[in-house]
Amino acid sequence: MSGLTPHEAARWALRAGLVLPADRRTAVAATADHIHDVVAVLRELDFGQTPPAPAYRATPEAHDAAV
Repeated sequence: MSGLTPHEAARWALRAGLVLPADRRTAVAATADHIHDVVAVLRELDFGQTPPAPAYRATPEAHDAAV
């Protein structure tokens, strides 16, 4: 990917119904590029025998009242 330009970021935001101020376009484009890079790396990971998320139970952490 060649990277999202600030102009493209504004166009995509407008397409989603959001007006992206000119002073935010560069930062939004850079953030979108970073997210894209992270997702690309995650797609390359081999999770093999890792069970899907519903197989795990979230339990509340024990808190020490003395802290």
